[in-house]
Amino acid sequence: MNFSVDGNVTHISLKVRDTFVTALTKNIIVVALCISINYINGTFVHTFFKYETFNVNPRYILFIHLVINDMIQLTIAVFLHVISYILFTINVSFCCFLLMIAIFTTLNTPVNLATMALERYIAVCIPLRHSQICTARRTYILIGIIWIMGAIPILPDLFILLATEPLQFFHSNIFCSRDSLFRNPYLIEKKNISHAVYLTVVWFTLFYTYFRIMFTAKAANADAKKARNTILLHAVQLLMCMFTYIGPLIDSLLLYIFSTHALEIRFTSYVIVHILPRFISPIVYGLRDQTFCKYLKRYLMCRVNKHLSSKCVPFKHHQPSEKVFIDHIAG
Repeated sequence: MNFSVDGNVTHISLKVRDTFVTALTKNIIVVALCISINYINGTFVHTFFKYETFNVNPRYILFIHLVINDMIQLTIAVFLHVISYILFTINVSFCCFLLMIAIFTTLNTPVNLATMALERYIAVCIPLRHSQICTARRTYILIGIIWIMGAIPILPDLFILLATEPLQFFHSNIFCSRDSLFRNPYLIEKKNISHAVYLTVVWFTLFYTYFRIMFTAKAANADAKKARNTILLHAVQLLMCMFTYIGPLIDSLLLYIFSTHALEIRFTSYVIVHILPRFISPIVYGLRDQTFCKYLKRYLMCRVNKHLSSKCVPFKHHQPSEKVFIDHIAG
C-alpha cells in the first residue's frame, strides 16, 4: 500500500500497492518500533512517579509530560498506519476523535520544547529566582496552558466541520487523514499559517535562550555549558518535529526525482517523521541525565534480578551538596 505523511496523517494512493509480504513486513517493523519506544518511555514514566525527587522537580515534570505526549502521538500514528492496511476506511466520528488527539499532541511538542528551554534559561541565568519562579504547581498549570495552546488552532476547524458537514457525513467511512476530514480549502490554508506561527515563536525562543545561556557559559563553569548543550538538543528535537510540517514537500521532491521508489520513500518518510523523533526524548534527558539514569538503572536491576527484589528499596534522599545542586540545576 502506498502512503505519505501529511501532518499527522497518511495518504494512500490506489495506483501502487505493496505486496502482502511487503505490507506485513512494514507493519511488523512499525509495531515493533512502537512497542520498543513506548516500553522505554513507559519505564521513564514509571521511574518518574516512583521517586519523589523527580515528581516535584519542574524540569523532570516537563520532561515526563513530553514523554507521555510522545507516547500518545506515536500510538495513534502507528494505529492509523496499521488500520490503513487492514480496513482502509473507518467511521468519520472515530477518525475525528483520533485526529483531534493526534493534532493536539503534535502541536504540544514544539511548545513543550520551548518551555523546557525557558526553564533551563531561568536555572542558569536567573539561578537565585529559579526556585521561586519554577515551582511544581506552576509547572502543572503551564502544562494545562500548553494543551490549551494546542487546542486553539484546531478547535475552530472542528466547529466549522460540525457546522458545514451534513449529519450523514459523520456516519460514513473515510480514509482517516486530516485533509480527508477537514476538506474546506480555507482550513488547509489556516493550518499552514498556524504551523508557521507556532514554529517561528518556538525557534525564536530556542535561539534567545541558547545565546543567553551561551554568553553566561563564557563567564561561568562547565555547568552552564551543559545547559547550553541541552538547548542544542532541544533544537535537534524541534528540527525533527518540523519534518511533520514539511514532510509532504520533501516527499513530493523525492518522488519527483525517484518516482520508481515511491513506496520505499513514503515508508521511510513515515518512520523518520512519526517514529524516530519519539526516540529522541529519552536520549536527551533520560539517559543523559545522571540523576535520572541512576534511579532508572536501579529500577531495571530490580526488575531483572527478581531474586533480589527484597533488596530493592528506594534511595535515601540526602541533602545534596553544593556541587550536586549546581549540576542538577544546570543539567
